[in-house]
Amino acid sequence: MKRNAPFYTLFITLLLFQSFAVFGQMPDPVRFTVSMNNPGSHTFHVTMECTVGPNETSILKMPAWSPGYYQIMDFADALTNFSVKDRDGKNLEFRKKGKNGWHVEKGKATTLKVEYDIITSREFVGTSFLDEQHGYIIPASVCLYLENEIKRPAEITIKPFADWKNVATGLDSITGKAFTYAAPDFDILYDSPILIGNLEELPAFEITGIPHRFIGFKMGDFDKAQFMQDLKKMIEQASGLIGDIPYKHYTFLAIGPGRGGIEHLNSTAVSFNGADLGTQAGKIRLLSFLTHEYFHHYNVKRIRPVELGPFNYDRGSKTNLLWVSEGLTVYYEYPILNRAGLMSEKESLDAFKSLILQLETQPGRLYQSLAQASAETWSDGPSGRVNDEFNKTISYYIKGPIVGLLLDFKIRHETKNKRSLDDVMRTLYQEYYQKQKRGFTEMEFRKVCEQVAGASLDEIFHYVYTTKELDYVKYFNYAGLNIDVVPKQLPGGYSGIKTKLRNDSLIVTSVDWDSPAWKAGVRRGNVIQDIDSAPATEKNIEYLFANRESGEKIHLNLIKNDTKIEIPVVLGTKSERSFDITPIPDPDKLQSTILKSWVK
Repeated sequence: MKRNAPFYTLFITLLLFQSFAVFGQMPDPVRFTVSMNNPGSHTFHVTMECTVGPNETSILKMPAWSPGYYQIMDFADALTNFSVKDRDGKNLEFRKKGKNGWHVEKGKATTLKVEYDIITSREFVGTSFLDEQHGYIIPASVCLYLENEIKRPAEITIKPFADWKNVATGLDSITGKAFTYAAPDFDILYDSPILIGNLEELPAFEITGIPHRFIGFKMGDFDKAQFMQDLKKMIEQASGLIGDIPYKHYTFLAIGPGRGGIEHLNSTAVSFNGADLGTQAGKIRLLSFLTHEYFHHYNVKRIRPVELGPFNYDRGSKTNLLWVSEGLTVYYEYPILNRAGLMSEKESLDAFKSLILQLETQPGRLYQSLAQASAETWSDGPSGRVNDEFNKTISYYIKGPIVGLLLDFKIRHETKNKRSLDDVMRTLYQEYYQKQKRGFTEMEFRKVCEQVAGASLDEIFHYVYTTKELDYVKYFNYAGLNIDVVPKQLPGGYSGIKTKLRNDSLIVTSVDWDSPAWKAGVRRGNVIQDIDSAPATEKNIEYLFANRESGEKIHLNLIKNDTKIEIPVVLGTKSERSFDITPIPDPDKLQSTILKSWVK
C-alpha cells in the first residue's frame, strides 16, 4: 500500500512533537554499544540505552529490511538473548509482538537498558557478518528503534575485537569518543554501514574540497595509485553531470570479494577484489560497478520515487519506478566512464549490445512490463524469478538501461541535441530534492521527461508500462547507429537443450522456452541416459545436434521425476539476431552531432 508522504510526515511530526513536549526538549540520543569479544561465534553483542516517555509500555522494533535491497530480510530472526532493565538494574517484563516487535512493561521507568545478541551467518552486503578476521554491520539488522521515534537522534559506539585497529563508516565521528558516531535520526543510522577489522585505506582525494575515502578488507594487490586516479575521474564526471555534491565526505567500504553492493547517502558498501583490475575487461566491470553504486547517491537516495521515503521498515516500500532508480543508474555507468576516458565508444556500445542480447533471450519480456518488474521485485527478486522453469519475468537492471538509452536518444533527437537525459536528471534533482525536498511521482517523472524533450514520449512510456517490443532500429538511427536485428539461421539441428556432466550423469541444465525439446516435455533436471541408443555424453550431444538437420527426429531416453521414459524430439532450426551496433556510413549533421556528444 502506498503512503501519502505529506500526511505520513505530518503524522510522525505530531507524534514526535508530543514526545518532545513530554521531555521538555529534544530527546536524548538513543545510544548503542556494539561489541564482538568472540568473533568466532559470529555474534555481535548490543547494548541499547534510551530515555522514554511516561507511557507504561514502550515498543521496540527491528526493521524487516534495509533500504537499497528491496527484499524482506526478517532481521529480527537473528536477535536472541533479549533482556531489558531500568536505570536501577531491575529487570522489566516484556513480550514479543509479531515478528519484529517487543512490548516492554516499563511502569514508571524513564530509562531503558536493553541487551541482546545478533547471530550472523551470511557474508553478503545486505546482512551483518562477523568472523575471526573482520566485522560488517548493517545497522538496520543490529539496532532496534522505539516505535514512532525514527526521527530521534542516535549514537553508536563500536568496540572492536582486541586485535583489530580500524572502524570505517560514513557516519560522523564524535570528537573525544573512540569509535563513536552520531546520526541525526534512525533513517541516517540505518543508511550507514560499518566495517571493522585491520583495514587498508587508500590515499584519499578531494573534489571541490570534499574528501573521498576508499577503505577495505582484503583488497588484493593492484596499482592503487592508478585506481584512485581512475576513481577520481569517474566521480568528477558523475558529480559534474548533476552539478552539485550534496555531502561533506564520501566513503567507499570495500567489504571483500563477491558480496554485492548497496548504495547509501554518503557511502557505499561494495564487494571488491583489486585483482580484477588486471585486465581491461575486469577493470571496466569493476569501475562500472563502482560507478553504479556511487551514482545512486543521486539517483535513488536524492533523485527518488516518492514511495522511497519515508520508509516502511515493517513491510518495505513498493514503487513502479525502480526501472528509473536502478535501470537508469545502470545506463549511466557507461556514459560516465566514457566521459572520464575510462571506456571507449566501442566498449560502451558493446555493453548495450550485451544488455539487449540478455533481454531478447528472456521470454519474460513478452509477459512482464518494466513497471511490473519494479513493483514485483519484493516477490520476484531483483533479477526476476530466475529459478522458474518458464520465466515470465524480466530484470529492470537489464531492460531499464536499454529504455534509458532509447529515451536519451529520443530527447537528443527532438531537441536537435540541445538537451538530453542529463537535463532530466538535473531537473529532478533541483526541483524535487533541492526545492520540494521530496520524491517524485510517476506522472511527475514523465512530465519532466516530456518538458525536457519538448514532445510527447508516448512510445517510450509504452515500453515502460506494456510489453511492446522495442524499436531498436528507429532509436539507434537517431544517433547515427545501425543495429543488426535481422535473424540469421544457424546450421545443424536445434533442440533447445543445454547440459552438464555431473557425477557421470548428463544433466539437463536448461531448456529454451518454446524450443523443440521444451514442446516435447524435456525439462531442467532431467537426466539423459542415451540418444538414439548411443550413450549420452557432452561431446556426443554437441556432435549429434551439429550433424543433424531440421525436421529429423531423435529419441532421448531419460530419467524424469525418478521414472525412465523415452521422449522423441523433432529437431528444429534456430535463428539468432546479433544486435551488432555500428556507425552508419553517411550520417546527417544531427545524427553525427548526437553520437559525438553522447560518446567522448
